[in-house]
Amino acid sequence: MPQTHRPHDTFSAWHAVSPEQALAKLESRAEGLSHTQAERRLEEHGPNQLKQAESRPGWKRLLEQFNNILMLVLIVAAIASLGLGHTLDAAAILGVVLIIALIGFVQEGKAEQALESIRQMLSPQAQVLRDGKRETIPAEHLVPGDIVLVESGDRVPADLRLLEARRFRTEEASLTGESTPVDKTTAAVADDAELGDRISMAYASTIVVQGNARGLVVETGAHTQIGRISEMLREVEQLKTPLLRQIDRAGQVLAVFILAAAAFTGAFGALVHDQPLGDMFMAAVGLAVAAIPEGLPAIVTIGLALGVQAMAQRNAIIRRLPAVETLGSISTIFSDKTGTLTRNEMTAQAIWLPDGEIRVDGVGFSPEGRFHAVHDGERDDAVLALNEHHALRHFLKVGVLCNDAELAEEDGRWRIHGDPTEGALVVAAAKAGLTTHKLRGDHGRHDAIPFESERKYMATLNRVDGKQRLLVKGAPDRLLEMCHRVRDNGDERELDAELWEQRIHALSERGLRVLALAEKPVQDIHELSDEHVEEGLVLLGLVGLLDPPRDEAIAAVKDCLAAGIRPVMITGDHAVTALAIARQLGFAHTERAISGREIEAMSDAELEAIILEIDVFARAAPEHKLRLVQAMQARGGICAMTGDGVNDGPALKRADVGVAMGIQGTEAAKEAAEMVLADDNFATIVGAIREGRKVYDNIRKTITFILPTNGGQGMAIMLAVLAGSTLPVTPLQALWVNMVVAVTLGLALAFEHAEQDIMTRQPRDPDASLLDLFLLWRVVFVSVLLLVGVFGMFLWIQNQGGSIELARTGAVNMLVMGSAAYLINSRYLLRSTLSLAGLFGSRPVWGSIGIIVMLQLGWTYLPFMQLVFGSEGLGIGHWGVIVVGSLIIYLVVELEKRVLRARGITSHAADALGGDAPSGRESP
Repeated sequence: MPQTHRPHDTFSAWHAVSPEQALAKLESRAEGLSHTQAERRLEEHGPNQLKQAESRPGWKRLLEQFNNILMLVLIVAAIASLGLGHTLDAAAILGVVLIIALIGFVQEGKAEQALESIRQMLSPQAQVLRDGKRETIPAEHLVPGDIVLVESGDRVPADLRLLEARRFRTEEASLTGESTPVDKTTAAVADDAELGDRISMAYASTIVVQGNARGLVVETGAHTQIGRISEMLREVEQLKTPLLRQIDRAGQVLAVFILAAAAFTGAFGALVHDQPLGDMFMAAVGLAVAAIPEGLPAIVTIGLALGVQAMAQRNAIIRRLPAVETLGSISTIFSDKTGTLTRNEMTAQAIWLPDGEIRVDGVGFSPEGRFHAVHDGERDDAVLALNEHHALRHFLKVGVLCNDAELAEEDGRWRIHGDPTEGALVVAAAKAGLTTHKLRGDHGRHDAIPFESERKYMATLNRVDGKQRLLVKGAPDRLLEMCHRVRDNGDERELDAELWEQRIHALSERGLRVLALAEKPVQDIHELSDEHVEEGLVLLGLVGLLDPPRDEAIAAVKDCLAAGIRPVMITGDHAVTALAIARQLGFAHTERAISGREIEAMSDAELEAIILEIDVFARAAPEHKLRLVQAMQARGGICAMTGDGVNDGPALKRADVGVAMGIQGTEAAKEAAEMVLADDNFATIVGAIREGRKVYDNIRKTITFILPTNGGQGMAIMLAVLAGSTLPVTPLQALWVNMVVAVTLGLALAFEHAEQDIMTRQPRDPDASLLDLFLLWRVVFVSVLLLVGVFGMFLWIQNQGGSIELARTGAVNMLVMGSAAYLINSRYLLRSTLSLAGLFGSRPVWGSIGIIVMLQLGWTYLPFMQLVFGSEGLGIGHWGVIVVGSLIIYLVVELEKRVLRARGITSHAADALGGDAPSGRESP
């Protein structure tokens, strides 16, 4: 067992000490640990891996299937039956309970395994020095004191204090939310430096995007920064889903009502009709068994599991089964912009040179496109000749030289290796016929200053056209401060700062990210410094870069708004750019954006006050997401939140549905989320919401179908006891009916297609009762119809001189066949099924009817079934009456639907059989 004590547990400021001090504190050396030291430390500190969420053992998952009040009532009824000597009844009840539990157990197990195929977090391998020799070992074997070697493309395997760094940059978005790569050095920084400013550290799970480094392992596993943030997730409250709350409430209501009815019925028979107490107790048990929808938990579980499978086929992997239903009540989607709403393929769309604007054709990384001059705001159709436009050619050349990205064609697709923003300049040059490799070979780079967020620029020292030049690329506002002149057709003139600021704003308003390029001639410089760069620059021009919205995201936003769902953008981009993209996507509220700083300055009450009015949050950090979720939930909203970084974890866990990115997402984000997008696409979320609405509809249809079968049986037993007559259905027969109807007919509705208006309805109120007045009316109405059919059949056969066994057989078959007829009604809660599509549009419905007919024939005529259930063979005349009775039930329900439609009632907006649905939240 690893020890929890660590020699450096109380020390965390590794970024503030020198490399030599760090080595001394960990008793390590530049040549690395010896194998003996490493083995001893591995035993002491434990493996370098994050704590995975403890999976529930199988026995615990099985026991949780019985944690349902209806199941508990059945178990008590079985135990009581056994105590009274009714062994067969007790065995049958317990058998049904076990079958239902096993169905839920198997389906839930499948759902928990849905994510296993995409789990990845820490680097699986690491390059280390052991006894001075370079070795490749499993990353989980790393220990504090190890010397690790990392290079471009690697995932950092543990928290490292850098000892050597050569043009070393890491992508720390998974940890800090900052998408711009961070330049790293070995120099110590201040003790109180923020995480994103600790440039002497490389943290576990971050990606090396450039250069190489040698680092000292200072923290492993749960002690790393990513491990600490993962541990924080346990402190975040996870909310119960609407369906689970509704099922719990419905179960409690049903249980109380059924137990009260059973107790009243038994007491009435014993006290009023002077029936034996034991017989009346079994009658009460029979009523409870008849009225309790034993198959309902299994049907709900299977319906959710089918939703999981359907979503997985559409790149939405559900990690927790009830999240399928929760998606159907989503009212707000908080979404990242880059890569989710947009393609994450930066493209140069406009270049603004001193003599005017030039538009660039093409989208994405494909080097295909032409250049067109712009006159009076309109693009000229004539294609610019690059050989004649020397200023544009020189601008593109500088964009490639002051740049580290490379363009490559792989498997028939163009890709960028490096930063997508830099890649856009390489692609623009390629469209002009300028080859990156040749340009960089002809104009050698002598030194460079990498881009840093503090500087806001990158600078290189190159030999261009036979002269040494300093080339600079960066944020336009920063470069305007550093430039005093502008080059226009080879001549230099004074820079009109106000004019160029207007041009920057114009590009930003079009949703373009703006970069500026500048240069100046230099002499006798071999090593660049900030002093060389930050004065005397000559502005070459601006380039506007577009991260184009996904076409499918535009359509998905339109679907959202039609469905009453608000998409809300959370981005690190500037407000002007974010608003422009939001307008292109079709967002509803694009008059104003709120910045991350404004969020920090707001109180919770102030944030709640504006949360329904703002669709764009710009310059927002991951830690702001949790407050946005809480504000929306405080206003009664049900929200989904997308995220990919470790810092997104608390917001993902708090959201009603956390949505992690499957491609870019970290393991911590995936563990905190209910759903993982295999394609990181916003449209996939909307598709999942559609599926969630369909699943809820089908569950509601199933409940509306199953409960009348139970109600009809329960009322028949209750009426018989109150009248002092013979029970038309025995408890064992009731159990049979419940089981076969649930697992055959009830299951068919789980396969129903979505109704046409499913994405034009408003999100349902999550606080509305599952057993609303419309549903209760339908249940009672059909229960009475089935009651009439069951009692009518029972009394008719008895009046013809048939035995009690024959009469009960007729009653049971009338109940089952009447339920089969009602199944066709239930395909549409209010729409008519009197059409070819309504009657024959579902293969599962007719398949289940065929199965139950075969089961009932076996139940009626097989000697073994007759012995167990007390049934007798029916004659052809009996079957004729059953068929006619079932047809009448079907037509009466269709007539009831017509009356309700005439009153203007809809199935998803029913309230006291009329009016609008109750709203427990403020509409976004």
